[in-house]
Amino acid sequence: MSLQLAPVRCDDKRDEQHHKSAWFQFVKSVATFKGDLTSLTAPPFLLAPQSIVEYSTYWAEHPNLLVAPAKETTAEKRALKVLQWFLSTLKHQHASKDENGKRKKMKPLNPFLGEIFLGKWQDNAGTTNLVTEQVSHHPPATAFKIWNDTHGVKLEGHVAPKAYFSSTINIERKGYSILHLDKHNEDYCITMPKVHVEGIVTFQIAPELSGVSYIHSSTGYTSRINYSSKGWVKGKSNSFIATLYADENEKEPLYVLEGRWNDSYTIKDGKGKILETVDLASLQRTPLDVAPIEHQHPLESRRAWKSVVDAINANDVFAVGHEKSKIENAQRALRRQEKDAGEVWSRRYFTRAERDPVAERLLVTGKTGGADGHDAMIWKFDDEKYKRIMEYQQKGLKSPTHSRFDSGIGIIEIETVS
Repeated sequence: MSLQLAPVRCDDKRDEQHHKSAWFQFVKSVATFKGDLTSLTAPPFLLAPQSIVEYSTYWAEHPNLLVAPAKETTAEKRALKVLQWFLSTLKHQHASKDENGKRKKMKPLNPFLGEIFLGKWQDNAGTTNLVTEQVSHHPPATAFKIWNDTHGVKLEGHVAPKAYFSSTINIERKGYSILHLDKHNEDYCITMPKVHVEGIVTFQIAPELSGVSYIHSSTGYTSRINYSSKGWVKGKSNSFIATLYADENEKEPLYVLEGRWNDSYTIKDGKGKILETVDLASLQRTPLDVAPIEHQHPLESRRAWKSVVDAINANDVFAVGHEKSKIENAQRALRRQEKDAGEVWSRRYFTRAERDPVAERLLVTGKTGGADGHDAMIWKFDDEKYKRIMEYQQKGLKSPTHSRFDSGIGIIEIETVS
């Protein structure tokens, strides 16, 4: 999520200055913008060659850590393993540089309604599957399910980001995720921390986590993670302190995990004794298997955005804007067609639910919706839809999910939409 400029040659210095000027103009517009910043169009040179729907892959890039809780014999140790797995998901999701030390671009592509991303991880943990879908566009919301049948582990959730400006760009990620362990019939309800952007003035854009997030267990344990960044006088960036405690005895934690979510941390028992030091930087990620683009569904992210991503990688800002507008205009036209026909887009893999009893039971507030209703929509993975699509694919038939058309991508490329 950090700004990356192309390698600067003598003849590129003018472009760099132009980018800096455009960046500060963008920040100025952000500072005066009223409403959710996710609806604001970013300059093409800020765009990352990746859609937000791919962010769900960060949950399971270490499948062995995802399934590790299922192997523990006590509820206390399982809660600790869940906390450790969660901490392992933060580094690459929020790091300002990739594994090669190259700065990431700041702004991922905003998914269109119905955009999907499918993949799987295959390693010694077995096969771990992923299905992600953009289930709402206004307000934006992404739903996902990740599961490993070998170990009976399922993770399902939805994220509804809301961005606003207050001294800097801030992002709240409403929604939650539920991790379920079949063997122990346990659930863990997980919330996400807030993000704010640092380095706006210095042009060294980097995300930082702040606030508090929780993992509530159905077995009576809670993990509370407090995030902090480097202050004016002391402290380090990307820092956190996590306490795991029994719900009836919050003041006496069983474990305290402290360190930096992009580097390493220590695990201490309730008396302060160091039990282990975990080096997050040394964790090896399992590659995600994704179907070749030519075999993907038209709604799959990498196929749908290919022309835009190619332009971003070529550093062709004019082509980026042109190709991106084609998709956005086609989507607007598709929404108009639906409105005129009195129809609503059918979600491919998820179904909206009125309530979620598991989340209601585990969340401290007992509420799944925010004060502004931004995350009031609950989306659940629909096993029947998924099975039906799999059956049709095995028979070589077109999915029955959308009888009129399967995609708004490029269907109206010639039409100019105001």
